[in-house]
Amino acid sequence: MKVIKRDGRVVDYDRMKIILAMRKANDEVPVHDQITDKKMEDIEHLISNTERTQIQVEEIQDLIEHSLVREQKYELAKKYIIYRYKHALVRKANTTDESILSLIRNDNKELAEENSNKNTLLASTQRDYIAGEVSRDLTKRVLLPDKIVQAHESGAIHFHDADYFLQPIFNCCLIHIGDMLDHGTVINGKLIETPKSFRVACTVTTQIIASVASNQYGGQSVDLIHLGKYLRYSREKFQKKAQRELGESFSKDQIAQVVSMWTKEELQAGVQTMQYQINTLMTTNGQSPFVTLFLHIDEQDPYVEENALIIEEVFRQRYQGIKNEKGVYVTPAFPKLVYVLDDHNCLKGGKYDYLTKLAAKCSAKRMYPDYISAKKMRENYEGNVFSCMGCRSFLSPWKDENGNYKFEGRFNQGVVSINLPQIALLAKGEEASFWRLLEERLELCFEALMCRHRALLGVKSDTSPIHWQYGAIARLQKGEVIDRLLQNGYSTLSLGYIGVYEATMLMRHCSHTKPEGREFALQLMQYLRKTVDKWKLETKLGFALYGTPAESLCYRFAKIDKKRFGDVKDVTDKGYYTNSYHVDVREQIDAFAKLTFESSFQNLSSGGAISLVEIPNMKHNLEALESAIRYIYDNIQYAEFNTKSDYCQCCGYDGEILINDDFEWECPQCGNKDHSKMNVVRRTCGYLGENFWNEGKTKEIRSRVIHL
Repeated sequence: MKVIKRDGRVVDYDRMKIILAMRKANDEVPVHDQITDKKMEDIEHLISNTERTQIQVEEIQDLIEHSLVREQKYELAKKYIIYRYKHALVRKANTTDESILSLIRNDNKELAEENSNKNTLLASTQRDYIAGEVSRDLTKRVLLPDKIVQAHESGAIHFHDADYFLQPIFNCCLIHIGDMLDHGTVINGKLIETPKSFRVACTVTTQIIASVASNQYGGQSVDLIHLGKYLRYSREKFQKKAQRELGESFSKDQIAQVVSMWTKEELQAGVQTMQYQINTLMTTNGQSPFVTLFLHIDEQDPYVEENALIIEEVFRQRYQGIKNEKGVYVTPAFPKLVYVLDDHNCLKGGKYDYLTKLAAKCSAKRMYPDYISAKKMRENYEGNVFSCMGCRSFLSPWKDENGNYKFEGRFNQGVVSINLPQIALLAKGEEASFWRLLEERLELCFEALMCRHRALLGVKSDTSPIHWQYGAIARLQKGEVIDRLLQNGYSTLSLGYIGVYEATMLMRHCSHTKPEGREFALQLMQYLRKTVDKWKLETKLGFALYGTPAESLCYRFAKIDKKRFGDVKDVTDKGYYTNSYHVDVREQIDAFAKLTFESSFQNLSSGGAISLVEIPNMKHNLEALESAIRYIYDNIQYAEFNTKSDYCQCCGYDGEILINDDFEWECPQCGNKDHSKMNVVRRTCGYLGENFWNEGKTKEIRSRVIHL
């Protein structure tokens, strides 16, 4: 028999631990309240003869207490309960010392690899991680119910961002950048008035981004459509200046050429300001702002031509890259770019196809932008097109008191994810058990998400003026609580999920790309969506189903389950679980078939969904890339591209990264061994986790993708 510990570990049943615990309690009571060694043996036999393969440690202790009460040894039962309580207190003692010291010593591997955008050697990053460890400790010991903590530790669910739960802040948002630019804002107690030029608008935008990022823990998205009017302001200013200074000696055509030149210089300088400031500013959490720029050509926009010029310049500068410390142009980590495909730019003869061709070149060299199909998005979101939040989650449609849709100035309260493969492993292929367990786990997720909601209730706008008082989210009064922004679907609460593929393999013994597997997978997704919709209806809160892109969670769940269940073919033996409903990387499926298959799940996962397509040698295969872009527009809401080539950030080398004699990655051009400055593509089986020892006791390497 195996015993499941409170932290999720599975150990062999040890009868002597049961006997010793009872003896310790026995020694603390008078002789007439003690039980004999024979009775202790009988109680232990009661436990060991339960004919169960696994038992929770709490269940063992409950059986002992009940047995002592049946023997009418009430004083002894009381001592045992006290003994049990003291041990619970010891377990709840502060556990941050070693984790913090290991961070300072720089030998905390888990933290070092948790976020490739954070350098744990930096003092500013260490300060954020130290605060995070304290928050995580208090969250587990004090703030969350024990059953939620135990479910998280055992890998049943994942309570995201526990390192920030202590603070009254939220996950990610769509910054209401248009309102902040048009009506001014306040940063660090200083009034920032409406910009009068494009370059100043770009500077103010990046200052807003940095301030917002420092007061929340997730990503932010900014719609660049709001900068179009400021580029026109600059052009009009240059027109007046040229007319005033050159009007008597230059012709109209010559003046127009000068104005165009000045405007182009302004455009280049403004976009460069955004790119360099975003990559050089450091937020209070020890990294560059985790920001996404939303690039959308809206033909109804009065500044559509200026907006097209801005998007073109963004692509040109992203294609060029940004210089690293050695002066080599490399791909910047931020900002992320999301580009909208519509009738006029989907490479079918539209007016703005030239922008999409430039986007394709940019994707081939720099991995961005991601692509959103306006056509599919309108089908899924009541005719609206809007940006995902920085964490790639989407808001639900919401109307203000005037019946107008609103997306900017809204946010996500937090995320909890469910481990679907673990449910299937416990069900052992029995459908009834699977659905019963799924319902139980979803109830845990609901309780955990409500903990996130309740943690934000009563928070006052003074906690983050840039969000609540000066326009990023709202313009509340000082001292006003934010409660109304948490309710009636204004903000979201996200249920994430991992491993539809593995759950299907366990329940139907085939991939969800097969007809019988697809039937189960869709049934599972529909059940998740129905549950979330029920929560939303009952609570009037914005619950949403979110295909989380949290890659590290795919490894965490798989690692926990492998320890508990051992190697299970096509499930735990891979070392990773597939993200959300994605097709497993080992399946032989072409890009178009993958997009078509995954598109049938995206509309169910309206709170967030993304599909990844790999195209070999994108730099030399633009025609295939453009074909895939056209296909995205007609078939799937949101997708991004990856390429099957390695890349070194230090020197720009884009050949194969070597594995040296010490089993480290090494760039053959510059000798770089820092994995955070490399993009190494998937090898052989697609495993993205740690190194391991194979059966022959020789070390093998399975590469880990670092998204930069």
